[in-house]
Amino acid sequence: MENTSGQGPHAAVPPEIDRWNWGAFLLNWIWGIGNNTPLALLMFVPFVNLVMPFVLGVKGSAWAWRHKRWESIAAFRATQRRWAWWGLGILVASITIVAGGIALMTWSIGSAMAHTDAYRLGVERVSNHPAAVAALGKPITASRPSGSFVVDDTGGSAEFTFDVAGSKQRGVIYLEATRHGTRWALDRIELDIDETGEQIDLNRLDL
Repeated sequence: MENTSGQGPHAAVPPEIDRWNWGAFLLNWIWGIGNNTPLALLMFVPFVNLVMPFVLGVKGSAWAWRHKRWESIAAFRATQRRWAWWGLGILVASITIVAGGIALMTWSIGSAMAHTDAYRLGVERVSNHPAAVAALGKPITASRPSGSFVVDDTGGSAEFTFDVAGSKQRGVIYLEATRHGTRWALDRIELDIDETGEQIDLNRLDL
């Protein structure tokens, strides 16, 4: 077949290359610059950029063939494969970075919560409460908390949930606390035993 590449918008496109283009889909405007396809710059137009990756995926191979001179079909396909691999690599790297950032943020928030006096007060309460010790067994260990807390110059509040485990059973602590001045008070601290569903109010010391 005659090499029709680079002959403009009406040039014939070999059927073996007129197929979905992953490089154009994943790298869109960057791919467009590298393949003499200025229509890819529509990625910078609001709303149009929502559909443009799919348009490039479908039409990209034909546009690249018509707008740029290629040595052969084999050379064209080899180049487009490289674009696809680069696109895939950047996609995987981006997902990894975002996931790592979310994990780091989650860990940092959990670490900050674990260093609050409200959390330490809760761990101390469950570790020394007779009913909790009887249900869980010793020693009692606690996980990092999840939830929320706010602290300012005049006070603060915290709502935490964290897992606890002893030599007998495991459970979950539900904690609500308020800070007045520099002192924290446990407004609610409840232990739910996993296996039995028993709920123990750890603000009651007469259990």
